[in-house]
Amino acid sequence: MESDREWVRMFGVKLRETFEQLPVEFEKLQEIRLRAGQPVYLWYGNREYTVTADGGLAESGKLGQAGGRSVSPRIVGEKELRETVECMGNYSLYAFEDEIRQGFFTVRGGHRIGLAGKAVMEDGRLKTIRYISGVNVRYAHQVKGCAVPVLPRLFQEGRLCHSLVISPPRGGKTTLLRDLVRLLSTGGGGRPGMNVAVVDERSEIGACYQGVPQNDLGPRTDVLDCCPKAQGMMLLIRTMAPAAVAADEIGSREDGEAVEYAASCGCSVLATVHGSSLEEVGRKPVFRELFREGIFRRFVVLRDGKVLSVLDEDGKTAREDMPAGKEDGTWSG
Repeated sequence: MESDREWVRMFGVKLRETFEQLPVEFEKLQEIRLRAGQPVYLWYGNREYTVTADGGLAESGKLGQAGGRSVSPRIVGEKELRETVECMGNYSLYAFEDEIRQGFFTVRGGHRIGLAGKAVMEDGRLKTIRYISGVNVRYAHQVKGCAVPVLPRLFQEGRLCHSLVISPPRGGKTTLLRDLVRLLSTGGGGRPGMNVAVVDERSEIGACYQGVPQNDLGPRTDVLDCCPKAQGMMLLIRTMAPAAVAADEIGSREDGEAVEYAASCGCSVLATVHGSSLEEVGRKPVFRELFREGIFRRFVVLRDGKVLSVLDEDGKTAREDMPAGKEDGTWSG
């Protein structure tokens, strides 16, 4: 866990001074967005705020008069944005070239830095990003134990079912998937831990820094960082022999084919997808085919970080196949 003010150290001097004044708790801080010549925006406690020039917060859309005084936004200068990007990259951005080709890089602590600016192309592919004009800092948080009530419902006759986690953006699907991986890898309550492989295309599940997961994914988990999901799933199944493979936000035809391949190899699949309901997801072409084949047998529907339902393949509430337990990865039996 970060200290109260450690999260500000990645920024340039002037922005750091502004952020050090903010009345925020790190555990509730989700994103900071910086754009040259524009206000600073924060996602904090699932709400968007504008940083004010005097180091305070105002709900977006409510700037102006507050408490009898004029309130103006904190504007990001081009020079201080460049300084911040250099600081985030430890003044060696070239070391992050492979990640930047995907539009982001990951810093110590697992925090992901998304970039926008001038794209430099080579042979039809992104080579790097120059003249950076926008930065999105997504802070890595781990909620240990959030998957404890869900996991027992993902088993049937002692076997982990192919399971799909569904939620709108910011709904908590990656957080839940991360904890499911940790619990499966750790084991407990008479159930042995299993080998789990994670394809972490955008470094969000494990939050790897220089290849090492900054989040706790359990002792039997292998992570393939910054690799396309479809390619990574097939590679890990062939090389690491996992009992389960996890991937975040599947959706392409290639992803669907990789899920089918994993299922045919006897490997349980844990995946997430954007959506507000099982019915909505079922209308997407890739999932229409996967549902028709009956690949997924458990569906977890989330909204605003809360589990709305855990359903079986018939759309009914899934029963527990094992006892629920404590958040340390053990179950009473």
